[in-house]
Amino acid sequence: MERVAVLIPAYNEEDTIGETVKAALAIPDIEEVIVIDDGSEDETPFIAYDSGARVVQTDRNLGKGDALNAGLAETDADIILMIDADLGPTAAETRRLLEPVLAGHADMSIAVVRPPVGHRGGFGFVSRLSRWAVRRYGGADVTCPLSGQRAVRRKLIEDVGGFAEGFAVETLLTIEALRKGYRIVEVPLPISHRVTGRDWAGFVHRARQFAHILLALWRRRKRRS
Repeated sequence: MERVAVLIPAYNEEDTIGETVKAALAIPDIEEVIVIDDGSEDETPFIAYDSGARVVQTDRNLGKGDALNAGLAETDADIILMIDADLGPTAAETRRLLEPVLAGHADMSIAVVRPPVGHRGGFGFVSRLSRWAVRRYGGADVTCPLSGQRAVRRKLIEDVGGFAEGFAVETLLTIEALRKGYRIVEVPLPISHRVTGRDWAGFVHRARQFAHILLALWRRRKRRS
């Protein structure tokens, strides 16, 4: 029987981490839930622990990719279920990501999530960059290459060299998995999480995502040149 662990990177998510952990623990076939507290300044690690998660703490805010690598080092599970910390009770829906991987039909499944009804979402430039990069370097069209909800075989993660730094983690994971011939499926999920708004904070967040992806693509190209 293949062992499954949940990795939840979290930074200042005290409002949602408890419900997210409880929902993840209720998923069948889950052996452990690991929350990587990435330098939070609130009650995130304590709430996660009280909710039943194993908590790994970093000395400072490392960013999503490095936080995931820290969590991966704490488990020898065969399959990793990646979940964002702000899913709350809807984290239970990510069980459907495990089905194609456990059945042997895919090496990685990616959640397709639509913005809430009536929400305008972002400006789309980060998503367009990510989709272009996956098509250009991975050779396939992926609907939601920025999706943080994924079930992934550990051997795939290790084969591509672990998780990329920062907010480029999902884009680079998708590209390298495709290049190495791993099977990827997309799974529509009725989950909800905090949507980045169109205010100044939202713009700064998207700018960081954009910059992280561009830098990761540049570094990748330099390594291969």
